[in-house]
Amino acid sequence: MLKRFVIIFVFIVLVYPCYALSICSWNLENFGKSKSASTIEFVANTLKNYDVIAVVEVVAGNGGAQAVAALVDALNRKGAKWDYSISNPTSSANKYEIERYAFIWKTSKLKKIGDAWLEKKYSSEIAREPYFITLENEKKQFTVCAFHALPKNKQPETEIKYFKFLPAEYPTLNLIFCGDFNCPQSHSVFSPLKSMGYASAMVGQKTSLKQKCVGDQCLASEYDNFYFKKDRYNVLRAGIIAFYKSFSDLKEARKISDHVPIFLEVSWK
Repeated sequence: MLKRFVIIFVFIVLVYPCYALSICSWNLENFGKSKSASTIEFVANTLKNYDVIAVVEVVAGNGGAQAVAALVDALNRKGAKWDYSISNPTSSANKYEIERYAFIWKTSKLKKIGDAWLEKKYSSEIAREPYFITLENEKKQFTVCAFHALPKNKQPETEIKYFKFLPAEYPTLNLIFCGDFNCPQSHSVFSPLKSMGYASAMVGQKTSLKQKCVGDQCLASEYDNFYFKKDRYNVLRAGIIAFYKSFSDLKEARKISDHVPIFLEVSWK
């Protein structure tokens, strides 16, 4: 009996690598003072089981930083301790495009290495330059890069094309790109990254909400994703959190956001 148990245990360990890390990214659409306390509580309950959270589209003014702090406070009441970093406003010349980003992480699982930073080299070419943070888990360091691209009608590929230079800018960092790219992973603009060994966590997965569901189809476009180095991670799971199913009306769900959260669970290779 004991021998059988040992064989089963070894099989599980070999076939299913040990869980290491879960990352969630969510475009929370104008995340600021317009979000009610009940909305922030809902968001906290949706995200509480992840280790790292990247918040995209935090408003630069109108209480954006305060909304992030309120979210962290709500998370801290869910049974784990969290810390966070919020970016300065991005440097777009168009004041209506200026936003912030935020990272939130469980302190029992992760340690921040150095300061988080906005990418400055390509800030003239990228309206909302990406935000980076380096974290350490089990003596393994990785750097999450959050990004919110220009809307589709403004040709986000014209700024995403600069991402192919970022691995060379940070050759010692283990980069994971995430966020709202307003562009599907099948677009040729991602080909240079893919040729460097990066892969998208999801293929063909829509992540933005329609204005109204058509039957049971409530998702509109394939915009949000993760891009990571295939030779550095075992991907355990990746997908979306269909939070809108908690609401009887899509209009009510869209008060939370017009995007669903996306998640990536990995172990180290």
